[in-house]
Amino acid sequence: MTGGERFDTVVIGGGQAGLAAAYYLSQIGVDFVVLESQGQVGSSWHRRWDSLRLFTPTKFSSLPGKRLDRDDFYFPSKDEIGNYLKAYAQEFRLPIRLNICVDSLTRTDGVYQITAGPKTFLADHVIVATGSYQKPFTPPLAQRLNPSIAQLHSDAYKNPHQLPDGSTLVVGAGNSGAEIAIELAESGRSVWLAGRDVGHIPADKVGRILGGKPYWFFLGRVLSIDTPIGRKVRKKALHQGAPLINLNPKEITDSGVIRCGRVAGTSDGMPQLEDGRVMNVAGIVWATGYRYDFSWIKLPIFDERGYPLHERGSVPQAAGIHFLGLHFQTALNSALLGGVHRDAQYIVGKIQSGRSGN
Repeated sequence: MTGGERFDTVVIGGGQAGLAAAYYLSQIGVDFVVLESQGQVGSSWHRRWDSLRLFTPTKFSSLPGKRLDRDDFYFPSKDEIGNYLKAYAQEFRLPIRLNICVDSLTRTDGVYQITAGPKTFLADHVIVATGSYQKPFTPPLAQRLNPSIAQLHSDAYKNPHQLPDGSTLVVGAGNSGAEIAIELAESGRSVWLAGRDVGHIPADKVGRILGGKPYWFFLGRVLSIDTPIGRKVRKKALHQGAPLINLNPKEITDSGVIRCGRVAGTSDGMPQLEDGRVMNVAGIVWATGYRYDFSWIKLPIFDERGYPLHERGSVPQAAGIHFLGLHFQTALNSALLGGVHRDAQYIVGKIQSGRSGN
């Protein structure tokens, strides 16, 4: 085995999942480090679209140990969240190494080896906290569209000024697609929102009942892998997108957005819907989500789709490997700021139990 810095635990990813894990690791006194590929904690939030706000309110959008300093039912902006994560890491003096982009994770002689360029880190435990949203996905049919149509993925969307005047098609009717479609409609464009109805969870009036506790209990305990309805929703959410939160179908149509079916192909270089309609549009925003990419992990711990074979984040086939921040890891709110702490606490508890021999 080659040499390298040795730690009990290495956390890969310094976003909200990695920070939650680091908080709990610091509570049990293990020697650990967090490896973050960006040059600043919270930078992934700063680069999101300009008007983005959380879909959940402040009351349910904080990491363990430090509450967002806002009114309970305020919806923070993306920059406020980015600044909050940076302040969180500083307040708890979490050992984060910035600009460390991990190339591979392997195991040799019972020890995990993480390489990042010329650097090597060795660990008994590894928490992969890179989440599910790693590679923006655009369907292959996008390449068959007329070059005159301006196209961008929601990951690169900042504001309406990026798109030409004229009609716009937003493909993907989840939270991001719906929010972007509304903003584009309010800018004066004709906007179509293509995609199946993903359903919605009423977070406005219902979410305030009894201080929001029943609502958050529903997201984290009812819609979880421990209940039949949660397992049903999880299966749909993993393949078709999560339901709308803090937004309902009426708000979308009231803004002037026109709902339409899925994009099924192209015709003469234009997008064609499943009902046969051809959309003559000037621009397209692909709010078609992301694909996970764990190709850098050289361990046999994935299914045929490349998804981690885990139980509540821990991998039975590879003791010491854990995942955190996956979409619907154990509940609908697993990847959210206010929900990731439960999975983080569980995984760190597993690490502590393994170290003590219990």
